[in-house]
Amino acid sequence: MPLLAGVAAVLAASAAAGLAPMPAAAQEGKTLRATLHADVRALDPIWSTQVITSMHGNMIFDRLFATDEKLEPQPQMVEKWTVSEDKKTYVFTLREGLKFHDGTPVTSRDVIQSMKRWGVRDAGAKILFGYTDALTPRDDRTFEWKLKEPFGLVIETLAKNSSALPAVMREKDAMTDPFQPVQEMVGSGPFVFQRAEWVPGSKTVYTKFKDYVPRAEPASGQAGGKVAKVDRVEFITLSDPQTQQAALVAGEIDFLEAPQVDFLPILEATPGITITAHPAAGAIGVIQLNHLHPPFDKVEARQAMLHILHMPDYLNTFVPDRKLQKLCYSYFGCGTPMETDAGSDVYKSAKKDPKAAEALFKAAGYNGEPITILHSTDHWMINPATLVLIQQMRRAGLKLDVQAMDWGAASARRAKKEPPAQGGWNIFITGTTVLGSSNPIANNWIGMGCEKANFGWPCNAAFEDVRRSWGMAQTLAERKAIAVDLSKRAYEQVPFIPFGQWVSPMAYRSDRLSGVLSNPSMPPMWNIEKK
Repeated sequence: MPLLAGVAAVLAASAAAGLAPMPAAAQEGKTLRATLHADVRALDPIWSTQVITSMHGNMIFDRLFATDEKLEPQPQMVEKWTVSEDKKTYVFTLREGLKFHDGTPVTSRDVIQSMKRWGVRDAGAKILFGYTDALTPRDDRTFEWKLKEPFGLVIETLAKNSSALPAVMREKDAMTDPFQPVQEMVGSGPFVFQRAEWVPGSKTVYTKFKDYVPRAEPASGQAGGKVAKVDRVEFITLSDPQTQQAALVAGEIDFLEAPQVDFLPILEATPGITITAHPAAGAIGVIQLNHLHPPFDKVEARQAMLHILHMPDYLNTFVPDRKLQKLCYSYFGCGTPMETDAGSDVYKSAKKDPKAAEALFKAAGYNGEPITILHSTDHWMINPATLVLIQQMRRAGLKLDVQAMDWGAASARRAKKEPPAQGGWNIFITGTTVLGSSNPIANNWIGMGCEKANFGWPCNAAFEDVRRSWGMAQTLAERKAIAVDLSKRAYEQVPFIPFGQWVSPMAYRSDRLSGVLSNPSMPPMWNIEKK
């Protein structure tokens, strides 16, 4: 059905999705309605690596540092800091007036415990904590971060702009086991999470934190003054792309984070709608393999997949506009300082070699056992990409056990380390940001830290040693050389398989909204005024 012709049907469905009209007083310049790329199911932005969870966390938690529009790190909760001459002692002082949503002051003890918890979960943070000797409070607003040896990326790591988010929580919440989600969402950011109004699959609600003290600088990217200029923000879940576009056209939502590319011409032609993208905006597809269980516990089976998978098939399925896609074989993203496809010759080959794949699977001890794939059927990118993966693997003669579920269920199941037959998995598809991938230290997916690694739990000590050396390199040339080495090692060990890069523009009602900030990931909801 044509998009505009479907608006009436969309509006009828909107009531069931939480889009029933609000009273005029509530609508008048106070409520911002946004539809993001996924539904908020997991709430803890340190525990979960979901980008949508980081977006949720970005609303309610604050951070020590953040990146501006130029992607340069800037202080956020930090007022000032010093570095010793030997570059092994950092002393940070928090801004005055910081308080949590329950009214209690933010102290250095809250920060320290939050950073320790984050240090167990995040790939870049694990490396930073590998260099850390001690984190100690000096007083309520000042704390010391002492290193065992200099590490050149302390501030850059703390300013991370992607999952897992270095969110500052109350000390008692940050005492939660890092491998269990925090239950109470009490932050110190510009918005308050309204749990009573949270309806998974429908709506997530935030209200302005009236006691938030923003920085004096203008808002820029994730940095600067986080001034909430609306009283209420609603994340409205609309899983169908056509429903999303129609809701924006009809004015039922104000902001659409990831419009499907098929509908961009219609949105561009609609008066009052603006489509924009940050120069560094972009996403990378991730085919994640489980390194704990057969067959992908053997490197031969992981290497076999490079003989089977054909990247263009994925991009052409969900990003058919060639201007928005890029055949990118770099683990660190394309168009970034660390871009390299070293070691990717087998994967890049247009002619796939099923015989070579069969021999490698045989060497891995694979005897036709079912391979369990988690298939998220409600995600605009993951669903079609998984269908392509299924087709390519079946064409290679592999037996599959496809488990269809929504993204929330897949996100929960991917954390399980049990064998596939006991509720675990072998493969799932997800995505990550180009920005988050461009730094080998901060890149969650490429880490091979065994039990400390991301989902899939890749394990290779030599790789981790080289990755740490990247953080110690003094020049850009040295870092680029190490990135080449890392890329070759990654294509040998195959922690995961990237399947291309694409630009993700966002769309919003510019006839209603002003102050929308340019940012390559996690679009901020502060600084936005609604007419």
